[in-house]
Amino acid sequence: MLARTACHARRPAAAAFDSRSAQTFKAFYATIRSLRQAPPKPEVDDVDPADNDFIMSILRANPSLRDTRSYLASFGPRPVKPVEFKPTIPVPEQNSITAESRPLHIKQPHTQTETSPVIASILNPVFRRTSLVKLQGPFTDRQLESIARGMVYLEKLGLVSVIVVENDNIPRGDDRERAAIVEETMRVVSALEKQGAKARPVLGAVVRLGPKPGDEDAAEAQSHPVPEAHTFPSDLVHIRSALRAGEIPVLPPMALDSFCRSVRINANDVIAALARGMVEAASQEPKTQRSSASSEIPAPVEDEIDLTPMRLMIINKEGGVPSYARSGMPHLLVNLASEYHYIKDTFDPEWKSTHPSALANLSLARTCLSYMPPTSSAVMVSHRSPSSLIANLITNKPAVSSSLPHALLQGNRKLEFHTPTLLRRGLDVRVIRSPADIDRPKLKSLLEQSFRRKLDEAPFWDRLDKCLDFVIVAGDYAGAAVVTTEQCPPDASPDFSPITYLDKFAVLPSHQGDGTVDFLWVALHDESYGLGLPFSANPNGGKEGKGDGRDLVWRSRANNPVNKWYFERSTGHLRMGDWILFWCDAEKRLKTEEGRRGSAGLSYLEQWEHGRLSVWSDVVFKITSSWK
Repeated sequence: MLARTACHARRPAAAAFDSRSAQTFKAFYATIRSLRQAPPKPEVDDVDPADNDFIMSILRANPSLRDTRSYLASFGPRPVKPVEFKPTIPVPEQNSITAESRPLHIKQPHTQTETSPVIASILNPVFRRTSLVKLQGPFTDRQLESIARGMVYLEKLGLVSVIVVENDNIPRGDDRERAAIVEETMRVVSALEKQGAKARPVLGAVVRLGPKPGDEDAAEAQSHPVPEAHTFPSDLVHIRSALRAGEIPVLPPMALDSFCRSVRINANDVIAALARGMVEAASQEPKTQRSSASSEIPAPVEDEIDLTPMRLMIINKEGGVPSYARSGMPHLLVNLASEYHYIKDTFDPEWKSTHPSALANLSLARTCLSYMPPTSSAVMVSHRSPSSLIANLITNKPAVSSSLPHALLQGNRKLEFHTPTLLRRGLDVRVIRSPADIDRPKLKSLLEQSFRRKLDEAPFWDRLDKCLDFVIVAGDYAGAAVVTTEQCPPDASPDFSPITYLDKFAVLPSHQGDGTVDFLWVALHDESYGLGLPFSANPNGGKEGKGDGRDLVWRSRANNPVNKWYFERSTGHLRMGDWILFWCDAEKRLKTEEGRRGSAGLSYLEQWEHGRLSVWSDVVFKITSSWK
């Protein structure tokens, strides 16, 4: 596709087309119309507070219904046990009225309170969660003001930050090192308070230098580096106290050494130690410490906070991790489980001057997310994009989907050098080419849970045994893409024969919305219609970018709610009754032809594409259903 992807689906039908030509043109136009969106206004550094309004930041996030439900599940009001009224003055027994003898005009007392929504929201506020924030300066006062405003907005939405301050311009070992880093910490505290937040400087060391006792024995079994510092639950008393008091704790990167001296260490080690220590401390707390079963009054708001970090935010001047696939533009979404080592291997040495801490922060995110819950995420963001933190909190998605066609990404104004990078612990992605290597019970369970239908096993497995091309599996069958090779009639053109057919694309309901669908589609692109391009050389056990891509074809029912997602990623579509035929053009072939013609460019309809829709539809719609 590349620069020609968007216009390719717009081609008028040639005379050689049959009676479907008019319908095809309308389908092409519908595809392009769905891709056209009003370009968002670029964000400007140091904008006025009035322009960066809290409500507008939420609206710009444009959350879907699933995003909203996910946010409310984490931050929504928790149910409180109804309070029963008990009479304070005992009623004399002789004046009591039984239920049988009570007159009809006397109302029976309610056993439960019926509070108004306003009172309920006051007694039962938004449930607060914590995030770890690395503030990697130096920043000007105006930049700190913008960052502090973002932190306050997050607090309003229920995410309270634990901030670790770093200033790369403060030399290590200098006589005034400690005084300078404390001064920088107080600048952050002052900036937060100017925005109306309550902040508390925690200047004493809350972490201890060196690995945690026992880590040496378990280091070999861990897939991530062990933090160079550690903390115990008792060390977090000042952080816990500040959070319960509604204050944002702000810490310098200090640690206690073996002689109990407070020394400055790398802020990444402090963040990693806090991520692990806060998770461990939260796991030791009672699950319901806020109110007991016998309590008649809801617990105070100060206890309504979860110490487990939900987000890791790295705010600096660099922004996200640059990507070789986007000419130095940042990665949008990173699957750390399968992409971490490859990103390090493909990191251009020239980027070390513009993004000197990108790889160190990438390693920090990997370490922290290994301790944090699977639903947690990390974001590397420039100080120029404070409003993107709100979008990340509400949607937990990148600014632009990484699975969109490259042509759309290149023309998207949201994609710039300061676009944030969202990082997830992710899942391993692998390619299976032999039917014998498929875990059939797990794939069957995945398909039935995803489609909510019963698989007709015998004909389905028989078909895969005969025409399987490959299966892409994410994690332990949390998602899968099943691709087959379908033979065309003997008289069909070899340019589109055989057909690479996407038979099944499924993700477990529990993994929908966590990035698995994007990880899976990117792998599908690299292994099929994107094969042969430099940015398709991902190490997922497949062809690693070697070879020539082929057109990818699939069908979907017209009432499938996923079709909107397919419209955005396909080159074109054709509506045929109750079905829609989708396809993605092989990108290498188009790019090669475009380069050969130079300024002449590509025509609306290439010679090799004549008649392919008729062949595709005849073959694809003869494939029998896999469901009972």
